[in-house]
Amino acid sequence: MHLLDITGPTQIFYEARMYGADVEMHFANLSDNSEIESSAGLHFSKLEPFQNFSLSKNDYVFVPGLEYELISNVRFVQSCKSFFTWLNQQYANGANVCSVCTGAFLLAESGLLNDKSCTTHWKFVKRFQQRYPTIDLKKERLFVDNDHLYTSAGVASGIDLALYLLEVQYGGKFAADIAREVVIYFRRSKTDKQLSVFLQYKNHMEERVHSAQDYMIANIQNSFTIEEIAETVNMSPRNLTRLFKKTTGITIGAYLEKLRVERAVHLLAEQNKVDFVADQCGLKSSNQLRTLLKRHKDVLPTEI
Repeated sequence: MHLLDITGPTQIFYEARMYGADVEMHFANLSDNSEIESSAGLHFSKLEPFQNFSLSKNDYVFVPGLEYELISNVRFVQSCKSFFTWLNQQYANGANVCSVCTGAFLLAESGLLNDKSCTTHWKFVKRFQQRYPTIDLKKERLFVDNDHLYTSAGVASGIDLALYLLEVQYGGKFAADIAREVVIYFRRSKTDKQLSVFLQYKNHMEERVHSAQDYMIANIQNSFTIEEIAETVNMSPRNLTRLFKKTTGITIGAYLEKLRVERAVHLLAEQNKVDFVADQCGLKSSNQLRTLLKRHKDVLPTEI
């Protein structure tokens, strides 16, 4: 299993308990062993057999991600049949079932995701679709909530899912307090994409384009021209424009718009005033910000 897939949500629920939430946590194993080794090499011990638990609507099961080599191993999947039977029974009893990252593969193998929507880590989307073509996989979602089945994209998104569950149970302010306690800069919602635009379009080896992108990100709150960007990377505006589009598949103007939209969404979600947000995004007025957001409303979270 992957460490953060389980320790991330665990820390969130621990902090919630410190804030007065009625939370009790147990750690179980798929096998009879009371100790397992994580993918990072850290061992977990004193684990309880999953068969010891009979769950109801007030309970949540978190299935962390595993190394894909293990999930694709036929013998391992067959060894999980008793767990799959147990998991289906708990879900039938009303329990909430959650997965992080490749944990969605185990939920799919159990049959729980039949006729349901789900997500998984972007790296394994094609493999999931090939293996389970009838399951409705949402490729660009941090997590999916579908009839008490919760699947998340992986690693840090397990933390986002845990905060979302606390928000459902205890309200938005409580979840925000927990996010602040663990120093999470921005609490993401289920409508957010898995990859931030600040990370997208950078999977290339063109150093000059990387430098141009870094300049735009660092100066997003300022008003600047393509000429100024080109000067920082020692290129002519024309050559930079052509190279940027060839390398990233997107124009400089479109890339800058995406940066500003994502920055604006984050600032608005933190309840900053529109004028302040416009200024921090390098825009001249709140009206310019509204026009920009309207143009990109298809990618905005529903609460904005």
